[in-house]
Amino acid sequence: MTTIRTFIKRYPLLSYFVLVFAISWGGTLIAAGPDGFQSGREFGFSYVAMLAGPCVAGIVLTGLLYGRTGLSELLSRLLKWRVDVRWYAVAILTAPLLFMAVLLGLSLASPEFIPRIFTDKDKVFLLWYSVVAGLMVGIFEELGWTGFAVPTMRQRYGVLDTGLIVGFMFAAWDFLVVFWMSDVNSTAGRLPMAIFMPTVLFTWLPAYRVLMVWVYERTNGSLLLAMLMHTSLIAFWTSLTPRVTTLTGMPLVTYYLVFTAALWMIIGAIALANHGRLSRQQPLRKRVA
Repeated sequence: MTTIRTFIKRYPLLSYFVLVFAISWGGTLIAAGPDGFQSGREFGFSYVAMLAGPCVAGIVLTGLLYGRTGLSELLSRLLKWRVDVRWYAVAILTAPLLFMAVLLGLSLASPEFIPRIFTDKDKVFLLWYSVVAGLMVGIFEELGWTGFAVPTMRQRYGVLDTGLIVGFMFAAWDFLVVFWMSDVNSTAGRLPMAIFMPTVLFTWLPAYRVLMVWVYERTNGSLLLAMLMHTSLIAFWTSLTPRVTTLTGMPLVTYYLVFTAALWMIIGAIALANHGRLSRQQPLRKRVA
């Protein structure tokens, strides 16, 4: 036990990532079994395992490393709601505005890009499902990613580096869900998996995470705003992105690439407005040097 604690203290981020993957991927593989998902019960267990990974890892490691003081500080960041109302607008509206702009723009070339909310028959259920899914993902996942990983990385890295590293790890963690829990082969169309999967996971997710880290810093560490920003992403991605039966193959890849380009344009504009920097303060390691 002492050896494990020593390892965790020396490598907190590595410990976090290993624990997240172990809980989420391990739970998903156990739920799927050798025959894959055969029922909704198995799928539900896997979904719980995916949500539990970041949440449990973040809380457990915070307690092991920082004790009651760390858990109290985590709670204070979770309850930090007194921030400028403009940041609430940024957290909630960034995703839907970009999704709508990209989809409506692309829909001028093809109707397959028409936002899902305009084509689904049961709009009430779609909106209800999107909000519930968004809240579950935003709350439980960000307890770990922004609750533990981001502030730990910010001790050594800037906003851009932190966002990219956490974003890529988040995308890699999401890989099993996308690959196993959805019909990837039909969604990819005729595209090679080596092109389709990296485009779906490693383009827009890291870029959006950079914006999330930037908002987190500008709100002086409001975990609540990070949760709202992730909730908004999932809720509007679910309600606006066309069904996978409609948008597949190269059109789907195009959608993700255009959305990613829009995100990087915003990040670039923010950096230019702040004299080429995203961070308000230098990481701890650089300030001490």
